Amino acid sequence: MNQTKIKEFLLLGFTENRKLEIFLFTLFFIMYFMIITGNLLIIVITLTDINLQTPMYFFLRNYAILEIGYTTAVIPKVLINLASGRKTISFVGCISQFFLYFFLGTTDFFLLTVMSFDRYVAICHPLWYTTIMNDHFCMLLVLLSWIGGFILIFGQTMHFVQFPFCGSNVINHFFCDNSPLRKLLCGDTKILELISFLAAVFSLLGTLAITIVSYAKIIFTVLRIPTAAGRQKTFSTCAAHIIVVSITYGSCISMYVNPVQYDGQNFNKAVAVLNNVVCPLMTPFVYSLRNKQVQNALKDAFVCKMVSCKMQSVSWRWKGESKEEHRLR
Repeated sequence: MNQTKIKEFLLLGFTENRKLEIFLFTLFFIMYFMIITGNLLIIVITLTDINLQTPMYFFLRNYAILEIGYTTAVIPKVLINLASGRKTISFVGCISQFFLYFFLGTTDFFLLTVMSFDRYVAICHPLWYTTIMNDHFCMLLVLLSWIGGFILIFGQTMHFVQFPFCGSNVINHFFCDNSPLRKLLCGDTKILELISFLAAVFSLLGTLAITIVSYAKIIFTVLRIPTAAGRQKTFSTCAAHIIVVSITYGSCISMYVNPVQYDGQNFNKAVAVLNNVVCPLMTPFVYSLRNKQVQNALKDAFVCKMVSCKMQSVSWRWKGESKEEHRLR
């Protein structure tokens, strides 16, 4: 086989039409800016507001950090390529993107499961909530999520880079995804494909099963709430969470838990956009910004900022008047 040392890859991206590339750059830039802003807002407000120092917002803060890292692993390079018209990525950059994307994405699923378990305990066992979800246990759950994601993907990446590439450096995608990158490898990749498939089944279907059980128990508990207003409030929150979980899991399962290989790259690109941009964009609004507690915290922060600015303005004005009076005397 023609084995060569590849220094960079060519990402085919979405289109060759320059006007369409500029349009996509503008669209992705706006969405990426909103993702970063929304998730940074969650991080700052949950760190500074004393009313949001609970396990739920602790998990949300970590999830927001993950979402920022997950989208940043892919989108900035996509924006650079769309803006410049160059569609290349270095070998080191490609492997780094591959590792970060799957490491943070896998950790994302573990943390989603932790968040569903937290809601299950809060709604189904409220009297035991503070005892079960103590600070030590919450820290442990988050730490295990990060470690689990790292272990699961690091081993695959090390096994992946041991394979040489067979001449071609063209990747039919807008980032270094698993399937199109694996097609460029030399040798028998069946073991690598099996490892990737089993890891995807474990990280996706395994965590999904726990999440489904948690939300099913939540729904059964909510149905027993005597007041209609209480049921409606809890259902509206759970429904929004379930929508995000469904889109996130559905998009990834369609791409990675698929033992039959087929050439559906255009479909995969569309689903990848859904997973890389749309879901992270929905997260701040669904999990936090539509929450009354977060809205009140934002209002309080805004009011405090306005009051602080007015007091500072009055102070500067008073100092200016004092200096003027002193000069006249």
